[in-house]
Amino acid sequence: MTILKTNRHDTGTAERLSMAQILDAVTRGEVPLRFTAYDGSATGPEDAPYGLHLKTPRGASYIATAPGDLGMARAYVAGDLDLHGVHPGDPYPLLAAMGDLHFAMPSPRTAAAIARSLGVDLLKPPPPPPQEALPRWRRVAEGLRHSKTRDAEAIHHHYDVSNRFYEMVLGPSMTYTCACFPTEDATLEEAQENKYRLVFDKLRLKEGDRLLDIGCGWGGMVRYAARRGVRVIGATLSREQAQWAQEAIRREGLQDLAEVRFSDYRDIAETGFDAVSSIGLTEHIGVKNYPSYFRFIKSRLRPGGLLLNHCITRPDNKRTSTGAFIDRYVFPDGELTGSGTIIASIQDIGMEVRHEENLREHYARTLAGWCAYLEQNWDECVAEVGEATARVWGLYMAGSRLGFDRNVVQLHQVLAVKLGDKGDAGLPLRPWWQA
Repeated sequence: MTILKTNRHDTGTAERLSMAQILDAVTRGEVPLRFTAYDGSATGPEDAPYGLHLKTPRGASYIATAPGDLGMARAYVAGDLDLHGVHPGDPYPLLAAMGDLHFAMPSPRTAAAIARSLGVDLLKPPPPPPQEALPRWRRVAEGLRHSKTRDAEAIHHHYDVSNRFYEMVLGPSMTYTCACFPTEDATLEEAQENKYRLVFDKLRLKEGDRLLDIGCGWGGMVRYAARRGVRVIGATLSREQAQWAQEAIRREGLQDLAEVRFSDYRDIAETGFDAVSSIGLTEHIGVKNYPSYFRFIKSRLRPGGLLLNHCITRPDNKRTSTGAFIDRYVFPDGELTGSGTIIASIQDIGMEVRHEENLREHYARTLAGWCAYLEQNWDECVAEVGEATARVWGLYMAGSRLGFDRNVVQLHQVLAVKLGDKGDAGLPLRPWWQA
């Protein structure tokens, strides 16, 4: 978010405004947290449980010169903005309070006063922190979006941070997708195991079947299925994920049943699979590529084979990017749309959709669990990847949790079948799994 958005009262004075006065001038209503700045100014309730401290003029430049949440994220990641009342591993309460701030365009008089107060130097964009990916226009200039090369670079940016870092944040399951909580008091590990159980059961897998797991991460679904006698191939564009997964497969003695390849899913040549699981990959492939993606999956299934697609969605069916902060710091080239678009795309390539469900609240709980791990292991995480990257992850996961809580984003599972030549699905009349 940027502080140069709205107008609490008209500020046409020729006097130089403090940072706190600028914030007061561009907000409507009371500021629900304490704001302090390097110039000694402050605003908001003195007894507010949460606060922001703008430490440097560079931080003001970041906020003033970048749209949306990108400027504030830059200032925070660079260490020019501190959060008070929350741990950097889980700033959720502060972000929730900030969600009650209301911004709009300032009046011309107010904008002129703010510009004069900031001065020319503060209105020059500083170089972004090194953790930030190139803007989309630069990525477009340097490679076709969603080509194999560019997809590999985007995955590398996010997933090849450090396997040790992910172990500390994700917990023992090493599962970086939405869990499914069977009860209110279930642990994160129990919920992740239950998610794999749910996918396995929906796909009607049994000993001797063959499963293709696309975007398999660290191989959690691959190993879950292999432990139950299913022959599994997993594919990931992250070299570090593939190495970790193969080592885990060897540790469990599953080499005869399971394999994780460092590979683009489009390079998987085998066919005739009984089932395909796609857990957390559709967000990365681009909406315009849905038809080719689902056609590929259909071509790898036998007649009667099942697809389970599990991915983050929007509450509507508009095609949208993931936002500036997420695009530059977390998921380059990510794109989201609604479950209706996904269902229509699956239907349009000739598969039959049999079931869908929304696990939105489950992802909010999952993210809360990851933030708790990050906070618990903060010092070790900082030692592993640096404080700036650790701050990115705390901000990203807490902000995402808020998005799921407030229905900005959802998580849908869609189950579909490749019909036989005469339209036969070969499935029971009613759902065969336990929710």
